[in-house]
Amino acid sequence: MTYVYPVVSRRAGGVSVGINLNPNNACNWRCIYCQVPGLTRGAAPEIDLALLERELSGFLHELLQGDFMVTRVPESARRINDIALSGNGEPTSAKAFVEVIELIGRVMARFDLTGKIKLVLITNGSLLDKAYVQAGLQQMRSLNGEVWFKLDSATREGLRRINHAELSPERVFVNLQTAAGLCTTWLQTCMFAIDGAAPPEAEQQAYLDFVRRIVSAGVPVQGVLLYGLARPSQQPEAPRLSALPAGWMEVFAEKIRACGLAVKVSL
Repeated sequence: MTYVYPVVSRRAGGVSVGINLNPNNACNWRCIYCQVPGLTRGAAPEIDLALLERELSGFLHELLQGDFMVTRVPESARRINDIALSGNGEPTSAKAFVEVIELIGRVMARFDLTGKIKLVLITNGSLLDKAYVQAGLQQMRSLNGEVWFKLDSATREGLRRINHAELSPERVFVNLQTAAGLCTTWLQTCMFAIDGAAPPEAEQQAYLDFVRRIVSAGVPVQGVLLYGLARPSQQPEAPRLSALPAGWMEVFAEKIRACGLAVKVSL
């Protein structure tokens, strides 16, 4: 299919129905841990909304009334957890983002899924200042929507090094405030070693200070989805990257909790 794909999600604990609005493998960021081969800088192409609706409806029919769950999914994960806008680039770069959310809402209602599963947007948050993105998040709120907002670094240097993003931490904070004010929002953070070394102390401290600012400002962030490397990067930096020990991740999670946010850890 062009847009719709299934994932047995380790983080979600069930089947996540993925929607890829970037089949051209284009993104406005280039994260060094990205699993997309042939990643290019750019935006989502024009979306064929009719095709997207046919694919989503057809696959949900197969999940709910066909044998996909029995033949393809481990027994412990045989449930639909969510519909997730993710894929091979930044989904909010699709100009038809609002129309896509409306389309998903129609299909969810058709299958009596509204309010029973989540609609998740996995985003780098860089386009939250755009009116059409904000309108999409407002639509998501009525569909049990949840935003997973990327924050891998809270320094300008870290954003450049990890995400190849020319964005200030202040802009990230403002965009996060916007997202959390429109829809249920979690921070999504990937932590890993570069050349065998964990994130420097200054990077860790900047991240924790950012979390403290979220809490002190009353930004209604639900918590942090903290995860490590589980699949190989397809970027040039891949040989330099490795997973951090589980103990390191748990210690850092405790530091985040001490700042006032809940944490879910996925290794």
